[in-house]
Amino acid sequence: MGHKDCNVSSRSYYNIFNYYRLVNNKLLNIMEIKELTRAEEQIMQVLWQLKKGYVKDVIEVLPVPKPAYNTVSTIIRILETKGFVGHTAYGKSHEYHPVISKEQYQNFATDKLMSGYFDNSVKRMFSYFVKKEKIDLKEADEIMKLIEKLKEK
Repeated sequence: MGHKDCNVSSRSYYNIFNYYRLVNNKLLNIMEIKELTRAEEQIMQVLWQLKKGYVKDVIEVLPVPKPAYNTVSTIIRILETKGFVGHTAYGKSHEYHPVISKEQYQNFATDKLMSGYFDNSVKRMFSYFVKKEKIDLKEADEIMKLIEKLKEK
């Protein structure tokens, strides 16, 4: 029985396929992203900044005291096994690049923070930062402007 025998148009197949792909990509991204250690996150911050680079390029950007070449190389290989980093081989040399974008990890980390500490409540998170005086008046004004824009929609 071919698809011509069904009452489903080819456009519907296309829509179903795209929906399936979208859902699976989101599920894959959620499943692939794992929490990073402080050292791994520091290396990722550099790779997101550089877009791509060799171990020596990453070391150049890191603050003093510079970690050993082997240390950075090991952390990058761990990031690669976690699915955060990919590489292009040029003989024995490897040029590394981020596979997970900074925005993807930012979404993951924010979701984890919100669910783990603030019961998924923006109000609780905002109140926390206000109480701890982590938000100055200028930032509070900017947040209020964003809220006003949201109300207009």
